[in-house]
Amino acid sequence: MNLWKKRLGRVPGSVWEQSELESLVLADNELSEVSEQIGRLKKLHMLDLGHNTLTSVPEGLAELESLSDFLYLHDNQLDALPSSLGKLKNLRYLNISENAFEVLPECISSMSSLIELRASDNLLETLPDSIGRLSQLRELHLRNNKLCMLPEAIRTLRELRLLDLRGNPLRHLPAAVAELPRLEKLDLRWVETLEAPDWLGNLEERGCLVYR
Repeated sequence: MNLWKKRLGRVPGSVWEQSELESLVLADNELSEVSEQIGRLKKLHMLDLGHNTLTSVPEGLAELESLSDFLYLHDNQLDALPSSLGKLKNLRYLNISENAFEVLPECISSMSSLIELRASDNLLETLPDSIGRLSQLRELHLRNNKLCMLPEAIRTLRELRLLDLRGNPLRHLPAAVAELPRLEKLDLRWVETLEAPDWLGNLEERGCLVYR
């Protein structure tokens, strides 16, 4: 069901009765809240709540255990997520960019099937060590946050292909980044506070594109 940019203001109750829905687009609808009834849509594979004015998301999202393809929460006013969202074990793509997160929600580290995580344009100052549990992650987008360093736990992201750190006030990068066997692109553009570590050259020699 595609209800993109319909200026709804609120989601019609009839939507929550569509129990067979596999895709629901509610982007750009001036939504300030979403009903707990969303948990009734047990067959959803894709949910788009981007470009709204949400300050929270309902606990009912955690009931969408079939959600596997995409969850878009970008361009809202979120600063936290319910811990119960860690139940979304099948989710492969999560976008929480353009919000107000100062801390990466712990529940994300339990989304064990994530392949791509977009958390750009937030207020993140650190990443939790638990991010190392995302063993399937291939792309990690962290552009325009407030990160000064990355945790050593980054070394366990053995499937990571792309690490986007543009526009962060980085002062230190762990050598663990150089140990990521599949890393193909490391983006350090607009980072003016980092003294380039010696191992960047080693990454480039093995074919990883380093943008700086």
